[in-house]
Amino acid sequence: MPTRRVQQDWPPDREFRILAIDGGGIKGIFPAAILSGLENQYLGGKSITSYFDLITGTSTGGIIALGLAAGLQAKTILELYTKRGNEIFPPGYAPLHFLRKWLRVLKYSYDREALKRILVETFQEKKFGSAETRLCIPSFDGTHGEVAVFKTPHHADFKKDAYMSMVDVACATAAAPTFFRPYKSGGYTFVDGGVWANNPIMIGLVDALSCFNVQPQRVSILSISCGDAPYIIENKHIEWGGLFQWRKIMNASMHLQSLNARGQAGLLIGADKITRLSPRPPQKKIEMDDWLAAKEYLPTEAEFCLHEVGDSIAKQFLQSPVEPYEPLIAV
Repeated sequence: MPTRRVQQDWPPDREFRILAIDGGGIKGIFPAAILSGLENQYLGGKSITSYFDLITGTSTGGIIALGLAAGLQAKTILELYTKRGNEIFPPGYAPLHFLRKWLRVLKYSYDREALKRILVETFQEKKFGSAETRLCIPSFDGTHGEVAVFKTPHHADFKKDAYMSMVDVACATAAAPTFFRPYKSGGYTFVDGGVWANNPIMIGLVDALSCFNVQPQRVSILSISCGDAPYIIENKHIEWGGLFQWRKIMNASMHLQSLNARGQAGLLIGADKITRLSPRPPQKKIEMDDWLAAKEYLPTEAEFCLHEVGDSIAKQFLQSPVEPYEPLIAV
């Protein structure tokens, strides 16, 4: 019979800091730029990874989390997005981009090989269990119809995922429906974690509170979006209905999941313990595969955001490194 997880000791006077990074395709440029700016402005270029007890990320946020935990500086991750994002999402001419968008109704838009090539170059043969910090990376297992969360061996219950490759975890969390084919690995069929946890803030918080006897008031969370946009119901939805009119309902699911997760986290630890960063909405919506628009708009938005709240983030999260993470399994 299932029982409650046995909590590990956590010093009562010690904080627990969580970094949560949303999904959003190539718009991961924004969180990568935020983290790069924090490293440059407040840490003398040193990695931000050692200032958080746990990092959770979904889809593109999962790739960023893995990069940080693999020892990369955020600046390096940002450069991968801005300089090589076009290999994953080729811009093409406007008519080609329009055609690719509508062909998603029938087939996948992109071949994963370009993404996987960059991931292999970046992570090489690193195992998930070799991460330099605790990680929680959500995905969806379509073989058994179950949610999946890859977890580093930071608790005695977490053993299986440690031996997976970082490349496999990255591909599993970022297998966005209509963009990429589901990712098969280890007898499972993985789909993008954004279908149920695009904002992984509760993934990280629940893991912290269930794995450790940390007091909720000691938890603080830096949550970074790739861009929040409400889903507005229009007359066409009301009058006509049908699958065509509601074809973008997944956008509503992702947005509402994010709002709900943030609200739940705020109820558990206090809304004042959560810092949420998001770019201002652009005049024209940036799609998850629009590399040109994302690299032009989002780095500037990150600079503006840090100008507004960088000092307060540094005061709350970057005063001192956390205690070193020691995995329970050596891989």
